Amino acid sequence: MLSPSRMYHHLMPAPHYTPEALKFLRGLKRNNDREWFNARKPTYERELKAPSLALSAAVNESLLRFAPHNIQPPPKTLFRIYRDTRFAADKRPYKTHQGLWWAREGLEKTSGGGFYFHIAADEVVIAAGVFMPIREQLLAIRRHIVEHPAEFRRLLAAKKLRSLMDEVPGQKLTRAPKGFHPEDPALDLILNREWGFLSKLPATTATQPTLLKEIVKRFEAAAPFVDFLNAPLAKKPRKPLF
Repeated sequence: MLSPSRMYHHLMPAPHYTPEALKFLRGLKRNNDREWFNARKPTYERELKAPSLALSAAVNESLLRFAPHNIQPPPKTLFRIYRDTRFAADKRPYKTHQGLWWAREGLEKTSGGGFYFHIAADEVVIAAGVFMPIREQLLAIRRHIVEHPAEFRRLLAAKKLRSLMDEVPGQKLTRAPKGFHPEDPALDLILNREWGFLSKLPATTATQPTLLKEIVKRFEAAAPFVDFLNAPLAKKPRKPLF
């Protein structure tokens, strides 16, 4: 029997976006300037930010089942719509998509393994993995892969994951990373600088009540892969012997 709180969520309609959200994003793509955005900020708050927070909360409930360490407060999952243009040649002030990222607890300020979603005017993107890890994390993951190559190959080849998402090719080195043997059996796996899976769906997917289901089934399929990548990053430091 469902608890009252779960019964409430069970009866509530699944969070999704309205066609107005896509209309706003199409307009933002054509008019990426502060005057246009400020005049329509209430639309952004209503049609993109609020549904994104509701979606994040619903995803959290599902993560409890298969990725509890990646649960984050909904506001923490939401990427700012504002671009950091301080060192960019492209000075457009706004992103043309709304993104969310469920980081691994304890790794929020770095680049540990997590789950990603964004809505844009022309597509929905669902992804999972480690993207742009800092140097220490990259080394730790490579060492972990070298120690467990068969397990990692099994996760990469998982049929359900492959049926739902495509492997992200990413940037690869052309030779063995420093400190690794050029003839290591896992060399092909550690040439990567990031590891992930990604799925692109039509933008209209975001306007359907099935949006949450589409996200969750991909996140769940990718969860063992994400757990593997996080394993060497989430270890608690050992206490000194003396």
